[in-house]
Amino acid sequence: MNNKIVIESLSMDLLRVALGYHRGSNKMAKRFSEEALKRVSEIDSNKIKPYFVKILNKLPAALSNDDVNRISEDALMYSTLCKNYTKHYY
Repeated sequence: MNNKIVIESLSMDLLRVALGYHRGSNKMAKRFSEEALKRVSEIDSNKIKPYFVKILNKLPAALSNDDVNRISEDALMYSTLCKNYTKHYY
């Protein structure tokens, strides 16, 4: 699949994670968190910039934090980073 589409989908999944935890919908947020991790594995890391590979490698640890407020903030940040990456490089 096209990396741009996968990264944009990842951005949307992460946004849903952030909104879910922020609103108290933990079950929904966990489901989209799982979807986001699946999307990361769909990305062809040979076709993206090395700095973005490092960002994606940190994502699983950020989504497995015990503090849901922290996960919400991190997911929003990663969502924005993904969105900016696709706008700049595609």
